Amino acid sequence: MIWMRPALTALASFTALAALSAGPTVSSFYELKTSTLLGKPADLGAYRGKVTLVVNVASYCGFTPQYSGLEKLHRELKDKGFAVLGFPSNDFGEQEPGTPQEIAEFCRLTYDVSFPMFAKVVTTPGPDQSPIYTFLGASGHLPAWNFSKYLIGKDGKVIAFFPSEVTPDSAALRGAIARALAAS
Repeated sequence: MIWMRPALTALASFTALAALSAGPTVSSFYELKTSTLLGKPADLGAYRGKVTLVVNVASYCGFTPQYSGLEKLHRELKDKGFAVLGFPSNDFGEQEPGTPQEIAEFCRLTYDVSFPMFAKVVTTPGPDQSPIYTFLGASGHLPAWNFSKYLIGKDGKVIAFFPSEVTPDSAALRGAIARALAAS
């Protein structure tokens, strides 16, 4: 048994090191930090206590016109504790190839987007996946295409996932938002 002690010690050290390198466990979307579209630090904790709709967006997608509905939803509910949060992604069909400045200009000029936009992310699993989408993916859903939507509760937990085909004016999405806003 004494001969096993060094091996067990090495195994314990490796396990502890692996746990440290994996980083802390995130239990709330609002614990995450990222960058704005134009590169400034952004603490998602600023949205704690609000209901948010997280959307992976793209400028050259068949679903891109959803920007209009997302902006309408944001403007309608922003004073009631709600925010749309846009995360550009080039994962599907390379439909978001632009620079941050190009994306910002496109959104402003084409859809008058005023909701917060963040740095481009990788939504798909792998070593480059954004911590945002690592957290969101723990819900059991990852985007299959652009304009997938996650409804996040006031506590930072994923309440619901809506695929790309669900539009911002969908009764199912709006109903889920209303229930989340009404929850204490």
